[in-house]
Amino acid sequence: MKLFLLYLRKFRLLAAALLLFAGTFAASFYLYGLPMRAALYPILFCLFWAVIFIAVDFIRSRAKYKRLCEISKLSAAMIDSLPEIDGLDDAGYQAIVEALAGEVSELTTRAGEEYREMVDYYTVWVHQIKMPITAMSLTLQNEDSPLADKLSSRLLEISQYVEMVLAFLRLRSESTDYVFAECDLDAIIRRAVAKFSSEFIDRGLRLIYEPVNRAVVTDEKWLTFVLEQIISNALKYTRSGSVSIYMNGKTLSVEDTGAGIAPEDLPRIFEKGYTGINGREDTAASGIGLYLCKRICANLGADIAVKSEPGKGTTVSVTFEQDKRC
Repeated sequence: MKLFLLYLRKFRLLAAALLLFAGTFAASFYLYGLPMRAALYPILFCLFWAVIFIAVDFIRSRAKYKRLCEISKLSAAMIDSLPEIDGLDDAGYQAIVEALAGEVSELTTRAGEEYREMVDYYTVWVHQIKMPITAMSLTLQNEDSPLADKLSSRLLEISQYVEMVLAFLRLRSESTDYVFAECDLDAIIRRAVAKFSSEFIDRGLRLIYEPVNRAVVTDEKWLTFVLEQIISNALKYTRSGSVSIYMNGKTLSVEDTGAGIAPEDLPRIFEKGYTGINGREDTAASGIGLYLCKRICANLGADIAVKSEPGKGTTVSVTFEQDKRC
C-alpha cells in the first residue's frame, strides 16, 4: 500500500488536470442545457481506462522498483546496468548514479593503491629496523650484567611491537600470505617459548610444558605469532609462579598464575584498542595483541577464548578444527 501511495504521488498533477477537464466538460453540457447523463458516460469511460492504465503502469513500476532494490545491494563496481530510462527524471537520476559509481570506483582504486604503498613501505621498514635490533641483541648477548639483561628484555618488546605493526597491516590486505599445511604443534610451541627463554629466567617463572604430540592444519608463521602474543601477555602480567602450556583434545591452552582479568573487562578483551584495568595500569599496553590474535585465529579456522579470575591467573585457549596425534 505504501508503495502504491508513493506511485500515485507521481500522477497528482495529472489527476488534478483530469478532474479539471471532467468538470469543464460537465459544466459545458450544463450551460448548453444538454442532458448531464450524456456527459457522465464519457467521463466514466475515461475513468475506467485511467484505472486500467494506472494498474498496468503500477505493475511495471513495481517490477522496476524491485530491480533497483536488488541493484542497491550490489557494490558500485558490480552495477553493470540500470533499468531502461523512462522519462526525464529517470535520465537525470541514472546520470547521477553513474557519476557517483564512477567516483566510488576511482576512490576505491586510489585507496587500494595508497594502502598497498603503505603496506610495502612498512614491510621494508620492519625489515630494516630488525637489522639494528638483531645487531643490538647479539651485542648484548656478549654482556653479562643486569643492565644487559634489562636492555635485552626491552629489545624483545620492541621486536614484538614491530611484528604487530606488520601483522596489523597484512591482516587488512586483500592478498594474504596464508599457507596451510600440516604442522607439528610442538615445534611451533618450542619456537614461541624459545623467544622468551631469557624472560622466564630473569623473572624466575616456571614453564610447565610437556610435548603435546599433535599435528594441526594451519599456517605455521601466523600461529607462531598468535602463541608469541599469548605467551608475551602471560609473562607481562605474571609476577611469580608459572606459565603452563598443555593440550586438551583439540584445544591448546596457555595458563598463567598472574594478575588475572576483571570480569567486566572479559567481554571486551578482543576489541581493538581496549586495554582494561590492567592495561590502564601498564601504560605500554596497546590493546592490539589480542585483537590481532582473534582476527588471525578466525582466518586460520580456529577459535580463541579466555577464562580468567582476578588474582588467580588467566587461561587463553585456541581450539583447532583439524588436529591429530603425531
